[in-house]
Amino acid sequence: MSTYSAEVKRVTTHTLQEMKNRNEKISMLTAYDFSLAKIVDEAGIDAILVGDSASNVMAGHETTLPITLEQMIYHASSVVRAVKRALVVVDMPFGTYQGNSTEALKSAIKIMKESGGHAVKMEGGQEIKESVVRILSAGIPVMGHLGLTPQSIYKFGTYTVRAKEEQEAERLIEDAKMLSDLGCFGLVLEKIPAHLAKKVAETIQIPVIGIGAGNEVDGQILVLHDMLGINKEFKPRFLRRYADLHTIILSGIKQYVDDVRKIDFPNEKEQY
Repeated sequence: MSTYSAEVKRVTTHTLQEMKNRNEKISMLTAYDFSLAKIVDEAGIDAILVGDSASNVMAGHETTLPITLEQMIYHASSVVRAVKRALVVVDMPFGTYQGNSTEALKSAIKIMKESGGHAVKMEGGQEIKESVVRILSAGIPVMGHLGLTPQSIYKFGTYTVRAKEEQEAERLIEDAKMLSDLGCFGLVLEKIPAHLAKKVAETIQIPVIGIGAGNEVDGQILVLHDMLGINKEFKPRFLRRYADLHTIILSGIKQYVDDVRKIDFPNEKEQY
């Protein structure tokens, strides 16, 4: 059970670095709307990712690719309005930074100005180096993302574990070092072997946040709707469900429908 101080002190990128230096684990979750973000923040989470996974869990798309920059800004601004403590990181959606560093900088500035977010996250390594450099040069904090990168799903063709082979593992380590050296404040490693994630966390200076990357990294992130059991279809090995809200919500709505049909709701005390 979280026992964080009731005194509200804003978490910053510097805070996360200090946590790594103290060997204190970092907790991170996604959020996409005001109401749930407020609860997540109140629970004492260190960082919130406004993920492009909103494309899946909020809009019902099969992949993260369809979500637009404007939609990400809408979700991010909703979260920012709710949060008093956590660092808010916003995913840059597919097509807003790949292959064009000028467009990347323009997109990142738009996110920061219009959403009020505190940082952006980008998927990829060497292939996005120029975009990372330009965004960092504008004073915008950048979090990297390596391993399974959902925006490249059609390139990989599968959501299987990445970097199991030596060549891909070596490339991942090189990309992690590059992102750290460029000045990224943190790195997400998704669905890679635990021993490789441990090596990366020990090799680079910045915090490494894992999702399906073992417990020897600097912190963990999960998709909120998955860990709360709202979405029950997604069942990867790395996911632990901390609640079964699907069952609770379904039961409540069924009871409401039944009460309305029986004219049990509203009763005399629930009307004017």
